[in-house]
Amino acid sequence: MAKDPVCGMEVDEKKAAATLVYKDQTFCFCTEACKRAFEKDPQKYSA
Repeated sequence: MAKDPVCGMEVDEKKAAATLVYKDQTFCFCTEACKRAFEKDPQKYSA
């Protein structure tokens, strides 16, 4: 299980609503909205 960096929800990597690679790390998101929030400020959520 992965943790959505935006909302903190546990996300099954195989069932994630969205994924994104940032600085060679793959992030999983529970919704597209969380992915969009991450894209707006990736440094805030990837630290």
